[in-house]
Amino acid sequence: MTPLFVFIVIFMSTFVQSVSGFGLALVSMAFLPALIGIHAAAPLVALYAILIEVVLLIRFHQELSLREIWKVVVASVIGVPFGVILLRYVSERIALSALGILLIAYAVYALMGKRLPKSDHFALPWLAGFLGGLLGGAYNTSGPPVILYADTQDWSPERFKSNLQGYFIVNSTQVVIGHYFAGNYGQDVLTWLPYTIPAVILGLLIGALLDKHIPPLVFRKIVLVMLIVMGLVNLF
Repeated sequence: MTPLFVFIVIFMSTFVQSVSGFGLALVSMAFLPALIGIHAAAPLVALYAILIEVVLLIRFHQELSLREIWKVVVASVIGVPFGVILLRYVSERIALSALGILLIAYAVYALMGKRLPKSDHFALPWLAGFLGGLLGGAYNTSGPPVILYADTQDWSPERFKSNLQGYFIVNSTQVVIGHYFAGNYGQDVLTWLPYTIPAVILGLLIGALLDKHIPPLVFRKIVLVMLIVMGLVNLF
């Protein structure tokens, strides 16, 4: 039964990422470690993250705006080593709980029909990217600050997904290279490829079919609900 459950988890997490632009690790890492162990789950999910991000980037390549995300990406790379240092001095529980409260507060505020005014202040992308890198380097949680920033930019669903993949793919590449040189792509990971590759393909296909029928307002509500889930995961 384990291969079936692994297939379902990878399918659902791929589908979520395909529809919302993020959430692969959020869904998959909530269940996979209990099924195949953390040492197989982490490198496997990182590998599929790159694959899915590349596919989504190709799908929405016309909406990718390097002008809008290059600062976020550069700031994230700068933030990673500071995150490694942060890990030594700041409690993981305190940092992630504070992040969780921020995500939930923002999402609930937005779901009430309110919206922060769009700002073109030069510091915002740098701040979002740096915080993403900081949290990624310390706690492998690089997404929330950048997703929060992206939601305030009033991007179309297609641009939202495309720009996020442009950011995520840099982080995912760093993670996969790290796993590779650490020798984490052994038989315990490769043995799951026959069960999970079809799940990824199916998740991407169904996600592509369904997200064409999701109106922008509904899409934003999906993003906000996902932010609440991310906030709760960080809290508990």
